[in-house]
Amino acid sequence: MAVPSPSRICRPTGRVSPTGRVRMKRLIASTCLASAFLVGTSAAHAADCGHVTIASMNWQSAEVLSAIDKFVLSNGYGCDAEVTIGDTVPTITSMAEKGQPDVAPEAWIDLLPDVVKHGMDEGKLVTAATALPDGGVQGWWIPKYVADAHPDLKTIGDVLKHPELFPDPEHAGKGAIFNGPQGWGGTVVTAQLYKAFAAENAGFDLVDTGSAAGLDGSIAKAYERKQAWVGYYWSPTALLGKYPMVKLDAGVPHDAAEWKRCNTVASCPDPKPNAWPVDHVYTLVSKTFSERVNPSVMDYLKKRAWSNATVNALMSWMTDNQASGEEGAKHFFKENPDIWAKWVSPDAAKKIKAAL
Repeated sequence: MAVPSPSRICRPTGRVSPTGRVRMKRLIASTCLASAFLVGTSAAHAADCGHVTIASMNWQSAEVLSAIDKFVLSNGYGCDAEVTIGDTVPTITSMAEKGQPDVAPEAWIDLLPDVVKHGMDEGKLVTAATALPDGGVQGWWIPKYVADAHPDLKTIGDVLKHPELFPDPEHAGKGAIFNGPQGWGGTVVTAQLYKAFAAENAGFDLVDTGSAAGLDGSIAKAYERKQAWVGYYWSPTALLGKYPMVKLDAGVPHDAAEWKRCNTVASCPDPKPNAWPVDHVYTLVSKTFSERVNPSVMDYLKKRAWSNATVNALMSWMTDNQASGEEGAKHFFKENPDIWAKWVSPDAAKKIKAAL
């Protein structure tokens, strides 16, 4: 509700008696004081949050989560929220070095462990909620129908023995391993594992799919034609719900030190075979933002987390309806009040419901 300006409230009109003037002055004084308090309070609430930049990564779950955060912060807490487009590597690096953007709703921090640690040590980053309590699962996958037809293909090493089963559409006689687009941490790791497992010597090319849509399209095309496919992907995601895939075992245990030293570093020349860990997926917040906003805003960002099953269901709906992140967010709010109401204050919940 708009608050009238003190100048409009404090201007007397009409003619009154001397006694009335005294009473009028007292009434005006008290009214002006109350008005100034309301205006000051309104300004203070706006200042409690102010402008906030929210990073939207270019995959579906991150896109819809950033839209959810924008809707909640804008409508529930009065923030001037803006979504900015980013990717894992540049966004987290910028937050760790410059403190911008303010919020990364879905940050797969194990892909950049040194960068995240540096940002925290330097006082630029803080963690909020564990965005995906179930964790994020990444790796190399093959279609379930391929795994069923070839039960001997259980590890990366098993697949690399058979380039003829996974033909590269651009190079006859070569196998193909499909990678993600540039800018993704998973793309860096896949390129390093491609070297570590000597996939080139085994007769495989590493295919740059160019974009998230290109990667998804390569899987969809393989499924439509019931062709073999192997490459990078992750869970939770709507696509793996639509196209059942089997994750390949690395055939070696996870070595955290080696993962940190070389598997996640694009310039490292001597990566070793390694198993992909289950990733910790947090909401990252710049330290300056966490310190300047009303504690209720940070309370929301610390509580806002959802299960992989919830995410999969929402992303499946978005895919089936060709919905944007904003449309997916509104669908989530309407269909899951029992989930999101626990994230926000009662007052914020009322405002969010009114905004839907």
